[in-house]
Amino acid sequence: MPDNAHTPSRRDGYVVAVIGATGNVGREMLNILWDRKFPVSKVYALASARSAGMEISFGEDDILKVQNLETFDFKGVDLALSSPGAKISAVHSPRAAAAGCVVIDNTSHFRMDPDVPLVVPEVNPEAIARYKKKGIIANPNCSTIQMVVALKPLHDAFKIKRVVVSTYQSTSGKGKDAMDELFNQTKGIYANQAPAQTKVNFTKQIAFNVIPHIDVFLDSGETKEEWKMMVETKKILDPTIKVHANCARVATFVGHAEYINIETENPISANEARAVLSKAPGITVVDHRSDEGYVTPAEVAGEDAVFISRIREDSTVDNGLSFWCVSDNLRKGAALNAVQIAEVLVKQYLNA
Repeated sequence: MPDNAHTPSRRDGYVVAVIGATGNVGREMLNILWDRKFPVSKVYALASARSAGMEISFGEDDILKVQNLETFDFKGVDLALSSPGAKISAVHSPRAAAAGCVVIDNTSHFRMDPDVPLVVPEVNPEAIARYKKKGIIANPNCSTIQMVVALKPLHDAFKIKRVVVSTYQSTSGKGKDAMDELFNQTKGIYANQAPAQTKVNFTKQIAFNVIPHIDVFLDSGETKEEWKMMVETKKILDPTIKVHANCARVATFVGHAEYINIETENPISANEARAVLSKAPGITVVDHRSDEGYVTPAEVAGEDAVFISRIREDSTVDNGLSFWCVSDNLRKGAALNAVQIAEVLVKQYLNA
Protein backbone atom coordinates (compact mmCIF):
# COMPACT_ATOMS: atom_id res chain seq x y z
CA MET A 1 0.00 0.00 0.00
CA PRO A 2 1.11 3.61 -0.51
CA ASP A 3 2.91 5.21 2.45
CA ASN A 4 -0.06 7.44 3.23
CA ALA A 5 -2.48 4.53 3.62
CA HIS A 6 -4.80 5.05 6.56
CA THR A 7 -6.14 2.52 9.03
CA PRO A 8 -9.93 2.19 9.13
CA SER A 9 -11.02 3.87 12.31
CA ARG A 10 -14.34 2.19 13.16
CA ARG A 11 -14.92 -1.41 14.13
CA ASP A 12 -18.61 -1.19 13.22
CA GLY A 13 -18.09 -0.24 9.61
CA TYR A 14 -15.96 0.84 6.69
CA VAL A 15 -16.20 3.84 4.40
CA VAL A 16 -16.94 2.41 0.95
CA ALA A 17 -17.09 4.03 -2.49
CA VAL A 18 -18.80 2.40 -5.47
CA ILE A 19 -17.30 3.70 -8.71
CA GLY A 20 -19.62 3.43 -11.70
CA ALA A 21 -22.59 3.29 -9.35
CA THR A 22 -25.20 4.10 -12.01
CA GLY A 23 -24.25 1.18 -14.28
CA ASN A 24 -25.63 -2.36 -14.17
CA VAL A 25 -22.71 -3.72 -12.13
CA GLY A 26 -22.46 -0.68 -9.85
CA ARG A 27 -26.12 -0.90 -8.90
CA GLU A 28 -25.69 -4.61 -8.25
CA MET A 29 -22.68 -3.88 -6.03
CA LEU A 30 -24.81 -1.56 -3.91
CA ASN A 31 -27.58 -4.15 -3.69
CA ILE A 32 -25.19 -6.91 -2.64
CA LEU A 33 -23.39 -4.77 -0.06
CA TRP A 34 -26.79 -4.24 1.54
CA ASP A 35 -28.08 -7.80 1.11
CA ARG A 36 -24.97 -9.36 2.65
CA LYS A 37 -24.88 -6.80 5.48
CA PHE A 38 -21.37 -5.70 4.64
CA PRO A 39 -20.11 -3.55 7.53
CA VAL A 40 -20.33 -0.01 6.15
CA SER A 41 -20.38 3.23 8.09
CA LYS A 42 -20.74 5.37 4.96
CA VAL A 43 -21.23 4.69 1.24
CA TYR A 44 -20.38 7.01 -1.64
CA ALA A 45 -21.90 6.52 -5.09
CA LEU A 46 -19.54 7.81 -7.78
CA ALA A 47 -20.03 8.18 -11.53
CA SER A 48 -19.32 10.54 -14.40
CA ALA A 49 -20.06 14.25 -14.31
CA ARG A 50 -23.24 13.77 -16.36
CA SER A 51 -24.62 11.44 -13.66
CA ALA A 52 -23.64 13.65 -10.72
CA GLY A 53 -26.65 14.72 -8.71
CA MET A 54 -28.70 11.64 -9.58
CA GLU A 55 -30.19 9.72 -6.69
CA ILE A 56 -29.70 5.98 -6.28
CA SER A 57 -31.08 3.56 -3.70
CA PHE A 58 -28.98 1.79 -1.11
CA GLY A 59 -30.98 -0.76 0.81
CA GLU A 60 -34.57 -0.27 1.81
CA ASP A 61 -34.49 3.34 2.99
CA ASP A 62 -31.22 5.08 2.11
CA ILE A 63 -30.89 7.29 -0.95
CA LEU A 64 -27.40 8.19 -2.16
CA LYS A 65 -26.67 11.28 -4.21
CA VAL A 66 -24.24 10.43 -7.01
CA GLN A 67 -20.98 12.39 -6.85
CA ASN A 68 -18.59 13.27 -9.66
CA LEU A 69 -15.74 10.75 -9.82
CA GLU A 70 -13.43 13.29 -11.46
CA THR A 71 -13.41 15.61 -8.47
CA PHE A 72 -14.01 13.13 -5.64
CA ASP A 73 -11.39 13.04 -2.86
CA PHE A 74 -10.70 9.44 -1.75
CA LYS A 75 -8.95 10.47 1.46
CA GLY A 76 -10.62 8.63 4.34
CA VAL A 77 -12.26 6.00 2.09
CA ASP A 78 -11.34 2.45 3.12
CA LEU A 79 -12.57 0.45 0.12
CA ALA A 80 -13.65 1.17 -3.43
CA LEU A 81 -15.59 -1.24 -5.61
CA SER A 82 -14.86 -0.05 -9.12
CA SER A 83 -16.65 -0.79 -12.40
CA PRO A 84 -16.54 2.35 -14.57
CA GLY A 85 -14.77 0.97 -17.68
CA ALA A 86 -11.10 0.17 -18.20
CA LYS A 87 -9.92 3.57 -19.42
CA ILE A 88 -11.56 5.40 -16.54
CA SER A 89 -10.32 2.89 -14.01
CA ALA A 90 -6.77 3.24 -15.33
CA VAL A 91 -6.87 6.86 -14.11
CA HIS A 92 -8.93 6.73 -10.95
CA SER A 93 -8.11 3.36 -9.34
CA PRO A 94 -4.43 4.35 -8.83
CA ARG A 95 -5.58 7.77 -7.62
CA ALA A 96 -7.83 6.12 -5.02
CA ALA A 97 -5.06 3.72 -3.97
CA ALA A 98 -2.63 6.61 -3.55
CA ALA A 99 -5.10 8.15 -1.07
CA GLY A 100 -4.99 4.98 1.04
CA CYS A 101 -8.10 3.30 -0.35
CA VAL A 102 -8.00 -0.40 -1.33
CA VAL A 103 -9.58 -0.75 -4.78
CA ILE A 104 -11.36 -3.88 -5.98
CA ASP A 105 -11.47 -3.27 -9.71
CA ASN A 106 -13.95 -4.99 -12.01
CA THR A 107 -12.49 -3.70 -15.28
CA SER A 108 -9.99 -5.42 -17.55
CA HIS A 109 -7.24 -2.85 -17.04
CA PHE A 110 -5.33 -4.37 -14.10
CA ARG A 111 -6.09 -8.09 -14.47
CA MET A 112 -2.82 -9.16 -16.04
CA ASP A 113 -0.62 -6.74 -14.08
CA PRO A 114 1.84 -9.01 -12.24
CA ASP A 115 1.69 -6.72 -9.19
CA VAL A 116 -2.13 -6.92 -8.94
CA PRO A 117 -3.77 -10.09 -7.58
CA LEU A 118 -6.56 -11.53 -9.73
CA VAL A 119 -8.99 -13.16 -7.34
CA VAL A 120 -11.99 -15.46 -7.15
CA PRO A 121 -12.53 -16.12 -3.41
CA GLU A 122 -13.62 -19.75 -3.88
CA VAL A 123 -10.49 -20.42 -5.94
CA ASN A 124 -7.47 -18.37 -4.79
CA PRO A 125 -8.33 -16.23 -1.73
CA GLU A 126 -4.70 -16.41 -0.61
CA ALA A 127 -3.77 -14.11 -3.52
CA ILE A 128 -5.54 -11.22 -1.76
CA ALA A 129 -2.50 -10.93 0.53
CA ARG A 130 -0.57 -9.33 -2.36
CA TYR A 131 -2.89 -6.31 -2.53
CA LYS A 132 -0.42 -4.05 -0.70
CA LYS A 133 1.89 -3.77 -3.70
CA LYS A 134 -0.42 -1.35 -5.55
CA GLY A 135 -3.48 -1.17 -3.32
CA ILE A 136 -5.56 -2.76 -6.11
CA ILE A 137 -7.22 -6.19 -6.43
CA ALA A 138 -8.62 -7.23 -9.80
CA ASN A 139 -11.93 -8.96 -10.47
CA PRO A 140 -11.64 -11.42 -13.38
CA ASN A 141 -13.76 -11.44 -16.52
CA CYS A 142 -17.33 -12.60 -15.86
CA SER A 143 -17.03 -15.67 -18.08
CA THR A 144 -13.74 -16.63 -16.43
CA ILE A 145 -15.14 -16.33 -12.90
CA GLN A 146 -17.90 -18.89 -13.25
CA MET A 147 -15.63 -21.27 -15.14
CA VAL A 148 -12.81 -21.28 -12.58
CA VAL A 149 -15.28 -21.73 -9.71
CA ALA A 150 -16.30 -24.97 -11.45
CA LEU A 151 -12.77 -25.97 -12.45
CA LYS A 152 -11.13 -25.50 -9.04
CA PRO A 153 -12.55 -28.57 -7.23
CA LEU A 154 -12.07 -30.72 -10.33
CA HIS A 155 -8.48 -29.55 -10.69
CA ASP A 156 -7.77 -30.31 -7.04
CA ALA A 157 -9.21 -33.81 -7.36
CA PHE A 158 -8.21 -34.86 -10.87
CA LYS A 159 -5.54 -32.38 -12.15
CA ILE A 160 -6.90 -30.66 -15.26
CA LYS A 161 -4.58 -30.65 -18.27
CA ARG A 162 -6.75 -28.98 -20.92
CA VAL A 163 -9.99 -27.00 -21.12
CA VAL A 164 -12.14 -26.29 -24.17
CA VAL A 165 -14.98 -23.89 -23.38
CA SER A 166 -17.77 -22.47 -25.54
CA THR A 167 -19.65 -19.53 -24.03
CA TYR A 168 -23.16 -18.21 -24.61
CA GLN A 169 -22.98 -14.73 -23.10
CA SER A 170 -25.90 -12.42 -22.42
CA THR A 171 -26.17 -8.83 -23.61
CA SER A 172 -25.86 -7.47 -20.06
CA GLY A 173 -22.17 -8.34 -20.28
CA LYS A 174 -21.85 -5.35 -22.59
CA GLY A 175 -23.93 -3.01 -20.45
CA LYS A 176 -27.38 -1.46 -20.25
CA ASP A 177 -27.25 0.02 -23.76
CA ALA A 178 -26.64 -3.44 -25.19
CA MET A 179 -29.62 -4.84 -23.29
CA ASP A 180 -31.73 -1.98 -24.63
CA GLU A 181 -30.54 -2.79 -28.15
CA LEU A 182 -31.77 -6.37 -27.82
CA PHE A 183 -35.11 -5.14 -26.48
CA ASN A 184 -35.56 -2.50 -29.18
CA GLN A 185 -34.56 -4.82 -32.01
CA THR A 186 -36.92 -7.51 -30.80
CA LYS A 187 -39.75 -5.01 -30.50
CA GLY A 188 -38.86 -3.59 -33.91
CA ILE A 189 -38.95 -6.98 -35.62
CA TYR A 190 -42.46 -7.58 -34.33
CA ALA A 191 -43.40 -4.11 -35.64
CA ASN A 192 -41.86 -4.91 -39.07
CA GLN A 193 -38.98 -2.47 -38.61
CA ALA A 194 -35.48 -3.23 -39.91
CA PRO A 195 -33.34 -4.30 -36.92
CA ALA A 196 -30.17 -3.00 -38.61
CA GLN A 197 -31.42 0.52 -37.98
CA THR A 198 -30.84 0.04 -34.26
CA LYS A 199 -27.49 -1.78 -34.55
CA VAL A 200 -25.03 0.15 -32.35
CA ASN A 201 -23.53 -2.10 -29.67
CA PHE A 202 -23.09 -5.24 -31.75
CA THR A 203 -21.54 -5.94 -35.13
CA LYS A 204 -24.65 -7.76 -36.32
CA GLN A 205 -28.30 -8.03 -35.37
CA ILE A 206 -28.52 -9.47 -31.86
CA ALA A 207 -32.27 -10.15 -31.67
CA PHE A 208 -33.05 -13.79 -32.54
CA ASN A 209 -29.38 -14.30 -33.32
CA VAL A 210 -26.03 -15.59 -32.05
CA ILE A 211 -22.86 -13.56 -32.72
CA PRO A 212 -19.50 -15.41 -32.53
CA HIS A 213 -17.62 -12.23 -31.67
CA ILE A 214 -16.99 -10.60 -28.27
CA ASP A 215 -14.39 -7.82 -27.98
CA VAL A 216 -11.78 -7.09 -30.65
CA PHE A 217 -10.05 -9.59 -32.94
CA LEU A 218 -6.39 -10.38 -32.27
CA ASP A 219 -3.73 -11.35 -34.81
CA SER A 220 -4.10 -14.99 -33.75
CA GLY A 221 -7.72 -15.02 -34.97
CA GLU A 222 -9.17 -15.30 -31.48
CA THR A 223 -11.06 -12.44 -29.90
CA LYS A 224 -9.80 -10.63 -26.83
CA GLU A 225 -12.60 -12.20 -24.77
CA GLU A 226 -11.31 -15.65 -25.70
CA TRP A 227 -7.76 -14.60 -24.90
CA LYS A 228 -8.89 -13.25 -21.51
CA MET A 229 -10.40 -16.58 -20.53
CA MET A 230 -7.13 -18.33 -21.32
CA VAL A 231 -4.68 -15.98 -19.59
CA GLU A 232 -6.90 -15.27 -16.58
CA THR A 233 -7.49 -18.97 -15.90
CA LYS A 234 -3.76 -19.56 -15.95
CA LYS A 235 -3.11 -16.68 -13.55
CA ILE A 236 -5.88 -17.66 -11.12
CA LEU A 237 -5.78 -21.45 -11.18
CA ASP A 238 -2.66 -22.96 -12.73
CA PRO A 239 -0.25 -21.65 -15.39
CA THR A 240 0.16 -25.14 -16.86
CA ILE A 241 -3.50 -25.59 -17.85
CA LYS A 242 -4.16 -25.31 -21.58
CA VAL A 243 -7.32 -23.34 -22.37
CA HIS A 244 -9.12 -22.92 -25.69
CA ALA A 245 -12.17 -20.62 -25.60
CA ASN A 246 -14.93 -19.90 -28.11
CA CYS A 247 -17.07 -16.92 -27.06
CA ALA A 248 -20.44 -15.97 -28.51
CA ARG A 249 -23.05 -13.35 -27.66
CA VAL A 250 -26.63 -14.62 -27.53
CA ALA A 251 -30.04 -12.94 -27.41
CA THR A 252 -30.59 -13.10 -23.65
CA PHE A 253 -30.61 -10.30 -21.09
CA VAL A 254 -28.93 -11.79 -17.99
CA GLY A 255 -26.95 -14.96 -17.36
CA HIS A 256 -23.92 -16.46 -19.06
CA ALA A 257 -23.87 -20.13 -20.05
CA GLU A 258 -20.83 -22.24 -20.90
CA TYR A 259 -20.23 -25.73 -22.20
CA ILE A 260 -16.95 -26.82 -20.64
CA ASN A 261 -14.93 -29.82 -21.74
CA ILE A 262 -11.92 -30.89 -19.68
CA GLU A 263 -9.17 -33.46 -19.99
CA THR A 264 -7.58 -34.54 -16.71
CA GLU A 265 -4.34 -36.19 -15.73
CA ASN A 266 -6.06 -38.63 -13.36
CA PRO A 267 -9.03 -40.87 -14.18
CA ILE A 268 -12.37 -39.13 -13.83
CA SER A 269 -15.96 -40.31 -14.03
CA ALA A 270 -19.23 -38.41 -14.17
CA ASN A 271 -20.27 -39.75 -10.77
CA GLU A 272 -16.96 -38.78 -9.17
CA ALA A 273 -17.09 -35.31 -10.71
CA ARG A 274 -20.69 -34.84 -9.60
CA ALA A 275 -19.77 -35.75 -6.02
CA VAL A 276 -16.79 -33.38 -5.98
CA LEU A 277 -18.75 -30.48 -7.48
CA SER A 278 -21.68 -31.00 -5.11
CA LYS A 279 -19.42 -30.37 -2.10
CA ALA A 280 -17.61 -27.33 -3.54
CA PRO A 281 -18.28 -23.78 -2.28
CA GLY A 282 -20.28 -21.51 -4.56
CA ILE A 283 -21.61 -24.35 -6.71
CA THR A 284 -25.10 -25.83 -7.02
CA VAL A 285 -25.41 -29.06 -9.02
CA VAL A 286 -28.72 -29.64 -10.81
CA ASP A 287 -28.04 -32.64 -12.99
CA HIS A 288 -30.99 -34.88 -13.76
CA ARG A 289 -31.04 -36.74 -17.04
CA SER A 290 -34.62 -35.83 -17.79
CA ASP A 291 -36.68 -32.97 -19.18
CA GLU A 292 -36.01 -29.78 -17.19
CA GLY A 293 -33.24 -31.53 -15.25
CA TYR A 294 -30.76 -28.72 -15.90
CA VAL A 295 -30.44 -24.97 -15.32
CA THR A 296 -30.66 -22.26 -18.00
CA PRO A 297 -29.82 -18.52 -17.98
CA ALA A 298 -33.49 -17.58 -17.63
CA GLU A 299 -33.50 -19.20 -14.17
CA VAL A 300 -30.34 -17.73 -12.64
CA ALA A 301 -31.03 -13.98 -12.57
CA GLY A 302 -30.54 -12.79 -8.99
CA GLU A 303 -28.88 -16.05 -7.89
CA ASP A 304 -25.43 -16.15 -6.30
CA ALA A 305 -24.37 -19.69 -7.19
CA VAL A 306 -22.64 -21.16 -10.20
CA PHE A 307 -24.99 -23.88 -11.47
CA ILE A 308 -23.65 -27.10 -13.00
CA SER A 309 -25.69 -29.51 -15.16
CA ARG A 310 -25.27 -32.08 -17.95
CA ILE A 311 -22.21 -33.77 -16.36
CA ARG A 312 -21.05 -36.58 -18.62
CA GLU A 313 -17.93 -38.40 -19.66
CA ASP A 314 -16.17 -37.64 -22.95
CA SER A 315 -15.04 -40.90 -24.53
CA THR A 316 -13.02 -39.19 -27.30
CA VAL A 317 -10.08 -38.57 -24.95
CA ASP A 318 -8.60 -40.33 -21.97
CA ASN A 319 -10.01 -38.88 -18.75
CA GLY A 320 -12.45 -36.51 -20.46
CA LEU A 321 -15.53 -34.79 -19.02
CA SER A 322 -18.11 -32.27 -20.26
CA PHE A 323 -20.58 -30.18 -18.30
CA TRP A 324 -22.89 -27.17 -18.58
CA CYS A 325 -22.18 -24.12 -16.40
CA VAL A 326 -24.58 -21.19 -15.85
CA SER A 327 -24.38 -18.10 -13.64
CA ASP A 328 -25.75 -14.57 -13.25
CA ASN A 329 -22.95 -12.56 -14.87
CA LEU A 330 -23.90 -9.35 -13.05
CA ARG A 331 -23.74 -11.04 -9.64
CA LYS A 332 -21.15 -13.81 -9.36
CA GLY A 333 -19.60 -12.69 -12.64
CA ALA A 334 -18.96 -9.17 -11.32
CA ALA A 335 -20.58 -7.53 -8.29
CA LEU A 336 -20.84 -10.48 -5.92
CA ASN A 337 -17.27 -11.59 -6.58
CA ALA A 338 -16.05 -8.06 -5.76
CA VAL A 339 -18.01 -7.96 -2.49
CA GLN A 340 -16.76 -11.44 -1.56
CA ILE A 341 -13.19 -10.19 -2.07
CA ALA A 342 -14.00 -7.23 0.17
CA GLU A 343 -15.35 -9.59 2.84
CA VAL A 344 -12.13 -11.60 2.91
CA LEU A 345 -10.08 -8.40 2.86
CA VAL A 346 -11.75 -6.85 5.90
CA LYS A 347 -11.83 -10.11 7.83
CA GLN A 348 -8.23 -11.13 7.28
CA TYR A 349 -6.17 -8.12 6.23
CA LEU A 350 -7.61 -4.75 7.30
CA ASN A 351 -7.45 -3.60 10.88
CA ALA A 352 -10.88 -2.22 11.66
